[in-house]
Amino acid sequence: MPYGKIPIRTHLITKDDNIVDVVSRYTKDIAEEGDLIAIAESVVAITQGRAYMPNEIKVGFLAKFLCRFTGRNGSLTSPQAMQCAINEVGWLRILVASLISAIGKVFKKKGLFFKIAGRKVALIDDVAGTMAPYHRYIVLGPADPDLVCNEIKEKTGVDAVIIDANDLHCADCIGASKGVSKSYAEKLFLDNPSGNSEQQTPIVVIKSYKEQKLESLNDVRSEKELHEILQN
Repeated sequence: MPYGKIPIRTHLITKDDNIVDVVSRYTKDIAEEGDLIAIAESVVAITQGRAYMPNEIKVGFLAKFLCRFTGRNGSLTSPQAMQCAINEVGWLRILVASLISAIGKVFKKKGLFFKIAGRKVALIDDVAGTMAPYHRYIVLGPADPDLVCNEIKEKTGVDAVIIDANDLHCADCIGASKGVSKSYAEKLFLDNPSGNSEQQTPIVVIKSYKEQKLESLNDVRSEKELHEILQN
């Protein structure tokens, strides 16, 4: 079985596209049973109409206030992005997350805000967080990601995941079709084969990904490692 990661260049995907149809069209001659289809999370969100121009978002006082205290390189630096966070999970949760995060900074503990606010908030990309022309938009995380993956699997016959990856060797599996290990998918995407710039390759096919996982069993060095692989 051939192994490898195949990034697939697509047209500029918009809210007028059906992501299941797009994936099926671009992978039909490449992906087969035993492979894994991965889609960038921002592209899925865009097809769901979850990308907004800043002037489309009505901003309240709390969002204007709280965004002043975010890190300048963070994803909620604008009042509009903070308002999206409030819209996603409610003002009370965001306020509690902000207060606990402020206390955590006193004790030099980082990351508390997103742990409390949750994944929906962590997935928000502020302006300039996505490739052009969506660099002018605030893009939320995708809705019902597991359902989307199952629909792709049903149409293509191939396992599917939705991945949020970056060039800092971080990967988060947002959704997966039934039976796919999210933790294993994340390991496969630590090198971010889709890229974060102008590659316009939001779909990646990993050939024979199940066989790769099985072969990794030959490299384990202890019973503990073997147990962890089998559990994931």
